[in-house]
Amino acid sequence: MSMHRKTITLTEQQDDWVKGQIESGQFGNDSEYIRDLIRRDQQAKERLATLRQALGEGESSGKPKPLDISAIKAAGRKRMKAAD
Repeated sequence: MSMHRKTITLTEQQDDWVKGQIESGQFGNDSEYIRDLIRRDQQAKERLATLRQALGEGESSGKPKPLDISAIKAAGRKRMKAAD
């Protein structure tokens, strides 16, 4: 994977925060910290897209049915017994 150099501007408070993250030993340098932030943002966006897709599928799946807690518990117990 090729690397690209970027120049960013931070406030003093933000720069102090980044330095603190590095001094804590979690990251080796500024670039590692920024790349971690980007990865986390990408993952959060992917989770949100998956959730939105699931919500859309649920909304378009038809009319809702009444919730039967007893049946849900019974099905769960059956699965637990089958797993043993």
